Amino acid sequence: MPGFPPPVTTSVAAAAPLELPAGHGRYRLRWLSEAAAPPLPLAAELYLYQQPAQLNAAAPPLAVALLEDLAAGQTVGWWPVFRQPDGRAGSPAAAPFSYPQLLTADVPTPVLDEWLRTAHEQLAAHGCRSWQLRLPPFAYEPARSGALVAALQRLGYQVELAEIDTYLPLSQPYEARLHPSERRRLHKCQRHGFRFEQEPPLLLPLAYEFLRRCREEKGQALSLTEAQLAALFRDFPRDYLLFSVRDAAGDWAALTVAVLAGRGVLYNFYPASPLRYNAFSPVVLLNAGLHAFGQASGLRLLDLGTSTLPEGLNESLLHFKRHLGGVPSLKLTLTRPQ
Repeated sequence: MPGFPPPVTTSVAAAAPLELPAGHGRYRLRWLSEAAAPPLPLAAELYLYQQPAQLNAAAPPLAVALLEDLAAGQTVGWWPVFRQPDGRAGSPAAAPFSYPQLLTADVPTPVLDEWLRTAHEQLAAHGCRSWQLRLPPFAYEPARSGALVAALQRLGYQVELAEIDTYLPLSQPYEARLHPSERRRLHKCQRHGFRFEQEPPLLLPLAYEFLRRCREEKGQALSLTEAQLAALFRDFPRDYLLFSVRDAAGDWAALTVAVLAGRGVLYNFYPASPLRYNAFSPVVLLNAGLHAFGQASGLRLLDLGTSTLPEGLNESLLHFKRHLGGVPSLKLTLTRPQ
């Protein structure tokens, strides 16, 4: 891009670790020039979209800002920074979220503020001027999301987009949360011989065509090409899973790609069902199966995603998720102007 500043990786990331005065010698900022294992071990699991392999497969970040706790000997903050095509820095365009992830709940507020401020100042000195961050739903990190958003707002970030994400808590029975109408549809599917299955990845080409046709019926498009989705299944075979509901004849009545997003979250990424099955609503059975899978896997929540379309909120989709017993959770996109 003409006039675009040079990459920051060779200048910022090459700097020596910087002690943060607010931490009184305990905390420091370190830059990585690429997404890789940090020198100090991570204090907790990264979400899938934050992990080095996933980051490098999608679009390698400019640099990764680490917050190190020297007393604990751990990395307690991880922030991959990307540069978007329009020149903004922050989250990549394709990821559901990418942000400064805190890996422990006890980072002092002054340290958090100084880590974020210093990282912004050093990146700004090397050409980054405006910022956009897409955060995960608050339900992912209920104990940390508020503190992070407050710190970012103190830096001058503003809410650009507030979406309603919906999730099912896996600690509660699925049927107990269903609206009576959806419970009747679930039982109707079961009476007519519909069944939930996990499908082998070799069926992905057929599954993609099924998903594409279902979206086309609703005037929508898939966000990933078949090649992109196939690459995710190939490169992350434990994290990307294919589930279906088959009718009594063995035909697909519903299908989804589910993602083990990390930290106990199962994300229902690509649910779809042909319009001809609307009388059965097999997606209710599909989510029942995902819920059971999540419980058996020791997970904590099933993320049903947002209900946002390019033209705005999809009210009918949000209504359906509420009938499934879905709990609303705020999902923010924040921007910081130049």
